[in-house]
Amino acid sequence: MTGTLSYRPEETGGRPREKSLNTTQATGRPMSRFTVARRLHGGGLFARRPVRCVPLTPAHRRRRSLWCREHRNCRDSEWGRVFFTDESRFNLSSDSHRILIWRERESRNHPSNIIERDRYGGRGVLVWGGIMLGSRTHLHIFDAGSVNGTRYCNEILLPYVRLFRGAMGLQFLFMDGNAPCHRTVAAEQLLESEDIERMDWPARSLDLNPIEHVWDFLGRRLAARTLPPVTIRELRLALQDEWAAMPQQLIDTLILSMGRRCETCLAVRADHIPYLRLDVSCWTPITGMFRPSVALRSMLLFQSSFFLSL
Repeated sequence: MTGTLSYRPEETGGRPREKSLNTTQATGRPMSRFTVARRLHGGGLFARRPVRCVPLTPAHRRRRSLWCREHRNCRDSEWGRVFFTDESRFNLSSDSHRILIWRERESRNHPSNIIERDRYGGRGVLVWGGIMLGSRTHLHIFDAGSVNGTRYCNEILLPYVRLFRGAMGLQFLFMDGNAPCHRTVAAEQLLESEDIERMDWPARSLDLNPIEHVWDFLGRRLAARTLPPVTIRELRLALQDEWAAMPQQLIDTLILSMGRRCETCLAVRADHIPYLRLDVSCWTPITGMFRPSVALRSMLLFQSSFFLSL
């Protein structure tokens, strides 16, 4: 029975109780959920939540592949000039209708175990952040309402991006997530007037952006709290606390993984790639993941000291 369930998420969704009901109805013989669970475990299948990613079309995959080929050999010092930014939404209510699928070990990111969905929804807050080697912005939490080009310019580009551009000079390279507010005429004109160079970025490639992994880690830190936030105010305070407590070394580790992530994306033919699974029990990154060269350490020390003085 278990062999027919592998890599068929439309059939593998559900809990043992539901599986036992389906089996009883199909065979006419009663079977307990414990028996079903034991048989599935014996066949190497385990109940896990499917990965949720944005949908990728063939055009998206071609663009991702091209971008990764162009950047897979970039040196650490080249990634050190990139200012990675993005928005993310954090909700108060967890998904009470979580789907479970039965899958084999080490198959989390198999295409059949991924649910593709567009982002956002539910009651929560929209945040923005920027990271680079040796530094980061404050966590910006938007007030209620949609973020249009004017708000993006006034709340993000002017107070944050322009500041970092002035600190870094001509080597500064700005990366955004291709959201509609990022591509308005007002935003384009402001970037041009401030001589801010934008990094080309493939659409629907959240998994390649290191700050997306910061959001993932931040969300798991919130979920691991003894008293999770139950109001919007508590959520805002908790997010700011966790963001401020995050060691810079964790961010640097994520940024310096870009070369490996490009190689991984190419290896899976530009399909979705897994997130770095960092330990949520503490903010200390996994030993050995980040060992910068002497030259890179000098750059990090300079950038850290500069931004701390602002």
